[in-house]
Amino acid sequence: MHTQPEFLKLRQHMQSVIVGQAALLDRILIGVLTGGHLLLEGAPGLAKTTAVKALASGVHASFQRIQFTPDLMPADLTGSEVFDPQQRRFDFMPGPLFHEIILADEINRAPPKVQSALLEAMEEHQITVGAQTHPLPALFIVMATQNPLEQAGTYPLPEAQLDRFLLHVTIDYPSQDEELAILRRDRQTHFGEDRIDLESRLQPDTVLKARHEVAEVHIEPTIEEYVVRLTHATRHLGEWIEEWADYIDFGASPRATLALVRAASAYAYLQGREYVIPDDVIEMAPDVLRHRILPSFNAKAKQVTSAMIIARLLERIPIP
Repeated sequence: MHTQPEFLKLRQHMQSVIVGQAALLDRILIGVLTGGHLLLEGAPGLAKTTAVKALASGVHASFQRIQFTPDLMPADLTGSEVFDPQQRRFDFMPGPLFHEIILADEINRAPPKVQSALLEAMEEHQITVGAQTHPLPALFIVMATQNPLEQAGTYPLPEAQLDRFLLHVTIDYPSQDEELAILRRDRQTHFGEDRIDLESRLQPDTVLKARHEVAEVHIEPTIEEYVVRLTHATRHLGEWIEEWADYIDFGASPRATLALVRAASAYAYLQGREYVIPDDVIEMAPDVLRHRILPSFNAKAKQVTSAMIIARLLERIPIP
């Protein structure tokens, strides 16, 4: 794992910008290490945008923030063909998606037509405009933020798009001690005017090399079986939690199985291990499965959430 020290430096850089939120920073790095997209959900002011900007400042990659609004059009993301009167032809003008790290701010504020414009980009790493298909950068990742408050005027993401996010990370308020540290750091940096720069930024080829190293992290067959058993249990909940048998309308897809192995491998890599242990799977399971489970009406009536279902399954399914 030759590139792991470089990622530890990047994590230290992000910690110098963000107080606390260790889980959030780890999840962002896991997204980079796996090429997976992240959906970050939390109330305003919890450093979601700041964390992604801290990542971008530590990686030598092109970064673009896109503010999603109700009047956004698909071409505002993908780009469009513009007529050149001198050459008498249409030339493609790339949109903001043609960057390596994309921050999609408040993604649920854009209408479905715009959200669907992200689907091909997120899944195929390409964009089709007219009859031409344009490849996106190899490092391309989308980190989207979502505000759980002020739901008036928002457009909930469809399940098909939610499934394309590797992780759905929920962010909570900091503790009193952390908030005091945030206050003091803000004053030390002259209310955020002083920038904290990394001496040597991570190069894109180092990130791509690290992804190969993560893919080679060893995982025992028994742990693979545990992952499959966990995702399968979301489709047949009654086999493990009889009293909640009708609490899930749709369980996690096979994409969730792949995502859980990738995320657990990246988490093990960040811990300095060349092998996955069951604790890695247990750590990542809530963020991988949270958005891939659709609780039924009965579950919602009893105020049982997808997070509660996942927690109960982790308790019931034997750990290898």
